[in-house]
Amino acid sequence: YVPVKNISYAGIKGVGAWKYENGQQKAISTRTIKSRKDQQLPIEVVASRSHGAEAVENFLARVSDVLGEVETKNMGSSLKLCLVAEGQADIYPRLALTSEWDTAAAQAVVEAAGGKVVDIDLNVMRYNTKDDILNPFFFVIGDKNFAWDNILKQ
Repeated sequence: YVPVKNISYAGIKGVGAWKYENGQQKAISTRTIKSRKDQQLPIEVVASRSHGAEAVENFLARVSDVLGEVETKNMGSSLKLCLVAEGQADIYPRLALTSEWDTAAAQAVVEAAGGKVVDIDLNVMRYNTKDDILNPFFFVIGDKNFAWDNILKQ
């Protein structure tokens, strides 16, 4: 939920994902990298340049080297996941610490919309599996069929 904009997101894996804004419900889904490239549009990355700034800059350079022009957007963590879910961004690299409560619900929306959330080893993020509540560094991927390995595993 984004209180200042009165926007909510919801999703059920295998059923779908939705954005609720101004009393209206709209189905949302991730978008493909191919569609961006076919339309000669930049890859959109939601990122925080204040957390893990050098790692984020290196990541953006790798994306640009492989995919061409990159645009970035900045905002709060859960909202970044939801922007990928609704096809307003292609990927979100989180290369700094967050807590499980920052991401768990938004991950459900991402997965329901067709994307995935993976750690730096490309394993799907899981919760409540360790003693602390900190997330490892992770990536939110809209197009899960694109070969991200070449970019993410560097």
